[in-house]
Amino acid sequence: MSPLSTKLCRGAGSGGGILGYPLDRLHEEVAYLGYHLHWSYESILQMEHRERRRWVEEIAKINQRLNTQTS
Repeated sequence: MSPLSTKLCRGAGSGGGILGYPLDRLHEEVAYLGYHLHWSYESILQMEHRERRRWVEEIAKINQRLNTQTS
């Protein structure tokens, strides 16, 4: 495992980390927020888990509304 992955798994560093949170899920969240909001990798990882998940949910709601309007 890469040093960064090890740090993420252990919740090392400030904010964001959660012990045992699946790395695939974390990567999806970072990519999703980075793509939609153009936030940096570092700023996304510094967020608390709940805040990051909330942003993902809010963007998903917006996307769902937009997709419904165009259908």
